[in-house]
Amino acid sequence: MDQFVASHVKKLSRSRAQALLEEGAILVNGGKVRPSHKLSEGDAVSVVIPPPRPMELAPEDIPLDIVYQDEHLLVVNKPAGMVVHPAVGNYTGTLVHALLHILPDLSGVGGVARPGIVHRLDKDTSGLIVVAKTDEAHHGLAERIKERSAARVYLAIVKGKPGPREGRIEGNIGRSKTNRKKMMVLSQGGKAASTRFFVEAQLEAHTLLRLALDTGRTHQIRAHMMHINCPVLGDNTYGRKGGQRIIGRQALHAWKLSFDHPVTNEHMEFTAPLPQDMAEAIRALGGDPTPYL
Repeated sequence: MDQFVASHVKKLSRSRAQALLEEGAILVNGGKVRPSHKLSEGDAVSVVIPPPRPMELAPEDIPLDIVYQDEHLLVVNKPAGMVVHPAVGNYTGTLVHALLHILPDLSGVGGVARPGIVHRLDKDTSGLIVVAKTDEAHHGLAERIKERSAARVYLAIVKGKPGPREGRIEGNIGRSKTNRKKMMVLSQGGKAASTRFFVEAQLEAHTLLRLALDTGRTHQIRAHMMHINCPVLGDNTYGRKGGQRIIGRQALHAWKLSFDHPVTNEHMEFTAPLPQDMAEAIRALGGDPTPYL
């Protein structure tokens, strides 16, 4: 039932459909049903989507690991589990709420809903993210990312072996027709995407990869890894069952970030040490995380 609704209602994800079914906002023949309910010919389905909850961008006192800060920008080492900006289902506790606590003047920089945000990391991806403190910095950083002069390098533990020691994955990425929260490589349509990978270490039946983004599509690394049958370990959306026994989230970390300062043009490079959970996962798989700590 949830899959049917998600595929027939534009911009409604399967998980959102499941929530609406549980709330009784989706009815079949006037009655409440479970997400697993199977439709029969002639069934009448009604869907009532409640209006979005207004997002209150109130400052929240949430500790942040600030790697660098000046009058124009700051670089944060985001922990896994933190959403970057408010969205449906995540109205509080985001990086934006934490930033507003320490930067009251950030409100409105680059937009009201996502102040200061130039690029994003998935909720369960840890690592470096740069935030603009002024409109000038926001514009400059956005241009650098668009023209691909900003370098973003990740570390990931993936299942299997990609084959060559290094390579490039190219394939247009678009949203899945059956799961609107999931991206996939498409033979037609989608947006061009390119990811370079380099084998850092073999870990039993897994591999530690260094990955560099040539483009920055939603879920790009996770979708590309699934495409070559090397899903990120612990990835509930794109991976296989069992990875959560080793690590409780997707083993993906934004390790290095470099760019020319948007105001001074000074070249800047930052590194965020591998977080403890990924280091422990590498050890559990027989590897040595020391070079990345």
